[in-house]
Amino acid sequence: MTSCVIAEVFDTPTEVLTETVDLVQSLARAMRVGLKATGVNVLNASGPGLEQSIRHLHFHVVPRWPDDGISTWPTGQSRHPFAGDPTVRLSEALSVGKHRRS
Repeated sequence: MTSCVIAEVFDTPTEVLTETVDLVQSLARAMRVGLKATGVNVLNASGPGLEQSIRHLHFHVVPRWPDDGISTWPTGQSRHPFAGDPTVRLSEALSVGKHRRS
């Protein structure tokens, strides 16, 4: 694996992110076999306002089972105000390639 310090998913070179996701997949498969997990949640936090004491690229791979009592999905909506329809804005950004690194 390539050795470098990456602060977030936005800045991660594609090849490093690919290697990292391969590792995440291997760990997820090991959880399914070794822990008999029926699934996993893969979580990442990137960008400001994420309550990281030191910004770094990381993924949480959480083993899951039916009725395990864990809820990792937001139950409410963000209080962040959007100008316009966020779905339309995201669709437009994807269609013009604004999501790609320059």
